[in-house]
Amino acid sequence: MTALTTRALLLDMDGTLVNSDAVVERCWRRWAERHGLDPDEALKVVHGRQGYATMAVLLPDRPMERNYEDNRVMLAEETADLDGVVPVPGAPAFMAALDGLPHALVTSADEKLARARMGAAGLRMPETRVTAECVGASKPDPEGFLKGAAELGFDPADCVVFEDSEAGIQAGRAAGMRVVGVGPRAAAFAPDVHVQDLRAITLTHLQDGTLSLTFA
Repeated sequence: MTALTTRALLLDMDGTLVNSDAVVERCWRRWAERHGLDPDEALKVVHGRQGYATMAVLLPDRPMERNYEDNRVMLAEETADLDGVVPVPGAPAFMAALDGLPHALVTSADEKLARARMGAAGLRMPETRVTAECVGASKPDPEGFLKGAAELGFDPADCVVFEDSEAGIQAGRAAGMRVVGVGPRAAAFAPDVHVQDLRAITLTHLQDGTLSLTFA
């Protein structure tokens, strides 16, 4: 058993609360093929980043404005394609336990995509959220997590990040926060704690207002 004590949780969405891998793979394979790239290699870098940032990694010599244009198209495709979008095991109970406690969604999706995927997975949308429109830099930049902590009114050191991707885990660390890695992708990037899914976590609200996280 491992335990962490914190005051607030900052939650990534894709791969952490919502399993959207099927949609991500479909959309990015099409994009990669259109641009003469190896889809399998492209899929190694898409998770965690905003689309334009992924495109900049894959096509480093292309003008950024083209990436922004393609990203708008990609977001529309992903929002319209919800086939196979399901909650990560344990996510419904985890989100129910968090209701009324300090937490925020910090996602590379825009507001429309986040609402579509959370809704498709049957999960409550947190009142506090930092979506793509709210930041000027994509993960692994820590801006999103720092904004989430500020909106909740807590210091970064008092927050724990939940993430599945390399870019997200790097962003959480850069923000000065502890990181819980969720799912098989996260294990390779040495988070502070790793769980296979959210069923392994017990959340307890302590009398002093802190949150205790116990990991089986």
